[in-house]
Amino acid sequence: MAVETHPGTLRVAIVDDEAPARALLREYLAAFPDVEVVAECANGFEAVQAVEETAPALLLLDIQMPGLSGFEVLELLGREVAVVFVTAYDEFALRAFDVHAVDYLMKPFSRERLGEALGRARQRIGRPREAGLDAVAAAARPAGAWPARLLAREGGRVHVIPVDALDVVEARDDYVCLRSGGREVTKQQTLTELAAQLDPARFVRVHRSFIVNVAKIARIERYGKDSRLAVLHDGTKVPVSRAGYASLRLLL
Repeated sequence: MAVETHPGTLRVAIVDDEAPARALLREYLAAFPDVEVVAECANGFEAVQAVEETAPALLLLDIQMPGLSGFEVLELLGREVAVVFVTAYDEFALRAFDVHAVDYLMKPFSRERLGEALGRARQRIGRPREAGLDAVAAAARPAGAWPARLLAREGGRVHVIPVDALDVVEARDDYVCLRSGGREVTKQQTLTELAAQLDPARFVRVHRSFIVNVAKIARIERYGKDSRLAVLHDGTKVPVSRAGYASLRLLL
């Protein structure tokens, strides 16, 4: 349960896989009487849960962590939160600002430099993050690379789905349903946003409501005069529009 916070207090969550780094941040933050540390997390999975349970206004977030990267944590958050990235790797700087981080602290940094970041965070808090999920996901990987996995959060659980194992994606209003090996996981994202994250040489939007992994298609069947179905190796049947069939023909 979150501790009652005085008005004007900045609620902060620390996320870093290295205990000494977390300890140093906590020590520095203790010098700011208007800051309250509401969570301390050793990995991205803990961070996603902590944001949901403690509702911090600011994340001090490491980028390169085992399990989930800092960028992937942002993709999974269910609420708006200001972010200051804290990392030892400067190659992530431009990608950090691509997702509109408040600031970017290079390790090692001083208490005074952290104070500057806290000041910027106060100015940012309350303003929605400008980057959408597709931009966050794009920032999580090197330029020109396609993701090897997709992430989805359902309640307090985080699902990690290897792209190679993905069979079909189906649009459901503002959600998508990811189907893999007979299992279904929902993700709050549009089909258009997700399509932009997937390699077009491997995944085809065969219908306004469906994306299919081409490697999972066993055959294409006619269904009526101008309609077709993609039959997957597991027997799943997916409708294929005329435009979708034209795209498939280029790859099959």
